[in-house]
Amino acid sequence: MHVTSYAWIITVAVMITVLAIDVFVIGRRPHEPSMKECSIFIGIYVTLAILFGFGVWWVSGSRYAGEFFAGWLTEYSLSIDNLFIFIIIMSKMRVPRHLQQFALIIGIVLALIFRGIFIALGAVAIERFSWVFFLFGAFLVYTAVKLALEYFSGEDEAEDVGENPLMRLVRKRFPSTDQFHGTKLIWKVNGRRLLTPMFFVIVALGSTDLLFALDSIPAIYGLTQEPYLVFTANVFALMGLRQLYFLIGGLLKKLVYLSLGLSVVLAFIGVKLVLHAMHEYELDQRLGFNGEITIAMSLTVIITTLVITTVASLIKSKRDEKRAPEGVHNADDLR
Repeated sequence: MHVTSYAWIITVAVMITVLAIDVFVIGRRPHEPSMKECSIFIGIYVTLAILFGFGVWWVSGSRYAGEFFAGWLTEYSLSIDNLFIFIIIMSKMRVPRHLQQFALIIGIVLALIFRGIFIALGAVAIERFSWVFFLFGAFLVYTAVKLALEYFSGEDEAEDVGENPLMRLVRKRFPSTDQFHGTKLIWKVNGRRLLTPMFFVIVALGSTDLLFALDSIPAIYGLTQEPYLVFTANVFALMGLRQLYFLIGGLLKKLVYLSLGLSVVLAFIGVKLVLHAMHEYELDQRLGFNGEITIAMSLTVIITTLVITTVASLIKSKRDEKRAPEGVHNADDLR
């Protein structure tokens, strides 16, 4: 796939413009978005992603369009799973509802920066060292097994997400206040500069985004080796994430099998990467089989797994609600 420098410049310029407007508007008017506002923005972003995918099809063919859609769906699913962690952070750090949107957009900007760095590093590594696919594949299989074990054991991976080592270091080294002062990161009291809780929220989101990038970038490189498609799939997956946070935040707990479904997707992509690496070194031919998995097969596995996961989750949640005593409901984590 040939992508001109002009295409890269236009794509990055559009992304920066959208984010700059978003940050400026939210910074001037922090608020809790309505369901109508969230639905409109999510509809716009999803439509743009679909149109972009068809544009890739028109310019470069069905193969690259399939790679984009597979990558976008995978990254979008991982982002939805990550929303649960964001909810935990907001809840534990008691972020006021009207300030949560500002914290989210900063977290998304940091996510784009971290993912951009990892995308560049991944592209260089893949171009120079084919064996890196073995590492990516092994890491994804490990992550998939870890997710599955956490699901079956009932462990909460977000238990200490608001107090990771970086957070504890910052709290220990710098003076702070326990009160929010709007979107301010630093507040002066009696001539002394203090870090506000919003600063720590952003540190928590940023450090968490860094961990998310470690999972998501190897996953999408297992579906496409085109840096442009990797980048755009990540951008479209993150666009509308803050609106999605408010729209389905209360419904995320109903997706009880999401982590399990993602573990299946990550394990599949991990195996695909290992098989691709074996194909690069002709190991599959020596063993008498073809190790390449087509993008059509990948897209089918991803869509089928996500559909089954979602439907099964909603069925189980509905059954659990019927079995629950009358008047007992799940607490709203967003409050």
